[in-house]
This record gives sequence, structure tokens and C-alpha cells, in this order.
Amino acid sequence: MTAPGSATTATVVVVGAGVSGLTAARELARRGIDVLVLEAADRLGGRTMSETTALGTTVDLGGQWIGHDHHRLMALADELGLTRYRMHTGPMPGLIDRSRRLSAISPAVLTAVAALAGVEVLSRTGVPRRWRDTTVESWLRRVPGRTARRLLEVIAAVSWTADLNRHSVYAMARMIRLQGGVRTMLSTKGGAQDSLLVEGMRGLADGLAADLSSRICLGHKVVSISRDNAGVTVQTTAGNFRAAKAIVTVPAPMAGSIAHQPPLPPDRARLADQTYMGSVYKAIAVYDRPFWRQRKGGELLVLDGPGSGVFDTSPPDGPGHLCVLIGGPAARELDGLSAGDRQRAVLDPLVGPIGTEVLQPVSWHEKSWQTDEYVGGGYMALPIGGTLDGLLPLPSAPVGNIHWAGTETASDHPGYIEGAIESGLRVAHEVVQALPATDGRRS
Repeated sequence: MTAPGSATTATVVVVGAGVSGLTAARELARRGIDVLVLEAADRLGGRTMSETTALGTTVDLGGQWIGHDHHRLMALADELGLTRYRMHTGPMPGLIDRSRRLSAISPAVLTAVAALAGVEVLSRTGVPRRWRDTTVESWLRRVPGRTARRLLEVIAAVSWTADLNRHSVYAMARMIRLQGGVRTMLSTKGGAQDSLLVEGMRGLADGLAADLSSRICLGHKVVSISRDNAGVTVQTTAGNFRAAKAIVTVPAPMAGSIAHQPPLPPDRARLADQTYMGSVYKAIAVYDRPFWRQRKGGELLVLDGPGSGVFDTSPPDGPGHLCVLIGGPAARELDGLSAGDRQRAVLDPLVGPIGTEVLQPVSWHEKSWQTDEYVGGGYMALPIGGTLDGLLPLPSAPVGNIHWAGTETASDHPGYIEGAIESGLRVAHEVVQALPATDGRRS
């Protein structure tokens, strides 16, 4: 319905149609609460994004993996009738340096493993305060050996997509603990990259939105939120909305562009200034078959070129999907290349380990998340070195009639799709409890 002043009304307005926002909206709608979802982009999914290949399969250019302990995501995928499959993986990834495979017991690898193990011990026993002002870049300079340092640099860039001169050792150690330790963080089978969906994460977003289609407004970028004792007025580029409650699910650096009246409390407002979105480039090369499986596999950490993590994400019955992730400044450097030069820069370092066939994909898909106007980067919002304000999980205490969600606010698996679902369920419950019974609250 429409209120005086041409503002569309609802009981709850959700800002952002990513997994967190769609989860919250679906849960509220199931409880009989009138909800609207406002999304700046012209698509659903937020930091998930799927495309159809030339061979008719689906690839994910955003978040895609289901970790071995991502129980909410597993349950939701099963509820929506989506098809899960395990990653095809060997005992450990190949390590490629100067087109040659490094032995897992080489001095460089053992040095890098020892350095990571030391940080993991710190993550569990307590990180000294001085590490809050020490960047990962300066810590890496203390690691002996060029190859060991380069290996750690690529692992850090692919794992967290951070600028290592802005990312503190304290934040790195904290993220290692939150992500279940180095082994879980880096592992495919039995780790954080355990499984995938045949239908891609598009199936998840579409499934969540199935009962909300008439209540989702695409192309509605939120520019301001005014709050009062009775509710909120949300102004977008395509119209105004009035609601009892607003749920903001977009990450803190992007939410900082929303004007608030009255201004947000200083600690809440600081989050936008003390965090930034990581930089990540993702490509999926598609082939008639996963030919690399006859050549020691397609799971690699490549130190050559821009430095990348490579994964065999092929569906069970084929064709071959080869996923490449490049994080941090190296991801941004690719943005300045032509499409052809970018493809060559990504694939040329793979010729040595898996063969010249890698240069001739049937289908090529890529996404540079830091160039996305509405997402701003990936995988998540990161804290600027030296600050404690942006450390995960981010605070989610309501400010008046504004509630906060998004994967960064999750207490369980922040930064993952699992965390996005957790935060969406949490904020929906929070809003239900805060609404007067006359506004449709359901126990």
C-alpha cells in the first residue's frame, strides 16, 4: 500500500538482496510479516553470482563453496532441492614456482608451514597487542627465503583478498581462528571448500526469493535512512519507503554511503571508515573434459605471474571447470589489461603443470569484484591495520529501529555464505521479538 507523501509502506524493509537479506526476508515472510527487499543492483545474490557456460553447465563467479561444517547452508540447499557434490581433490595442492612443482618437503615449503603454524598458535593462545600495528607485509619480510615469502604472500592473498600492507597480523590470526584453523581454511575435501552445487549459488538465491518475487525491488539504491520512534523512512534512487523496522545487510564499507538522520552513533559510524572491501578476481575456464586429472590434478597454488589458487570445480558428470582465484593488489592489476591479455595472464602459468590445452577453453567466465559498483569487492569487509573496530564479527546491536546483518556480523563462520545465512536468521528473530504484536509478530 502507499502512504501519504507517496512512500510505499511495509512492516520491515530489508536493504540488500544478498544471501543474508534474502534469508531474513524469507524468514519474516514465513511468519506473516509484510516485508520488502531493496536492492541497488539489477540482480539477486549480492556476493554470489552464477552464469551458464557454453556447454550448458553453471559456474559461480562469487561465493560458491560449502564447507564441511556449513550445516545451515547444507540444510537450506537440501530444502530447496539443490544437488550437492564433493570437490575432486588430491591429498594436497601442487605448488608451482617458476613453472616447476615444489616438493612438499622442500625447505621453502617447510619454512612457510612453520610460519603459518606459529600464527595459528598465536590465534589460539592470544595475540600480543603489538601485533595489532604490525602488517602482514612487514611480518613476511622477516620470513627467510624468497620462495617461502612468496608462498605465504599468495596464500594470504587468495585466502583473505587483503592488501597485506593494510592487514595486521592480529587480524590475520583472528581470522585463522574464526575460519577453523589453517588446515580447514586451506583444505578442499573435509575443509572450507568441501562441496559445491550443480545448480550453482544462483539456485540458492532464486530459491530464497521464490516466495518474495513481488516484494523484491531491484534497481533501488538506498541513499538515506531517517529513523524516529515510530519507525524508519528509507529513501532510494527509485522511491521512498516507510516501515517499522529496517534491516541493513550490505557490508560496512558500502553501507557507509547511506546518509542517516539522526547521525549514527560514533562507534557504528566508524565501521565504514575502519574497514575496506577485499580485492578479488575470479575466473572459470570450461573444457570438454577435466583433462588435468591425468596430470597430477588441477588443484594448485601458483607463485608465478599474478599468483593464484586453482581448483578443479568440475561437476560429477563433466565437463571440466577450472576455477582460478587471484586476490589483493594482483587482482586490481589485472583490471588494467584487455580481456585477452587478462585471460593469457591467468592461464599461461598453468601450461607447465597441466598442459597447453589449458589455453583453449570452450567457455571463459570472469568477475573482478572490486569493480562491482554495488558490492565493492570480496570476499568480505576487512579491518584496516591498527584498528580493532573492523575485526570480525562486526557488531550487530540495533540502532533504534535499524537492525544489522550480513556475513561479517555472524558469530559462526563470518565471511562465508554460512555466516550470511546465520546472520539472516538471527536478525529475523531479533526483529520479530522487537515488533509489537499488532505489526504481525509471530512466536
